[in-house]
Amino acid sequence: MSMRQTKLWSWHVIAGVVLLVLVGLHMAIMHLNGILNLVGYNPAGEDPIAWENVVFRAQQVTFMIVYILVLAAGLFHGLYGTRTILFELNPSPGVRTLITTVFLILGIGLFIFGSWAAIAARSTALALMQ
Repeated sequence: MSMRQTKLWSWHVIAGVVLLVLVGLHMAIMHLNGILNLVGYNPAGEDPIAWENVVFRAQQVTFMIVYILVLAAGLFHGLYGTRTILFELNPSPGVRTLITTVFLILGIGLFIFGSWAAIAARSTALALMQ
């Protein structure tokens, strides 16, 4: 295994850990709402998907950053993992380059679109305040 592959695999594992933590936080926010009422993340009461709670969370810069981190970690973890599985089929060097290029372009494109959506959601939520 080359040094580059070792670094990419390490990032793959780190992305998996980040996903575990952040998706765990998501599960806590959406399903342990009694605890979150104590810390103020559900100001409208018990229902985490009540419109007021959704808008409140969307206004928070922390949530926007977490959404973008989940997006980045999820895209890298998923696309790199799929790339690794496809490479196990032992394709030719040209096909390997094509797979890598397609996944890189797809990942960057989806990251830009998803980040834009998270930023736009926050902007819309802030506009609702006024």
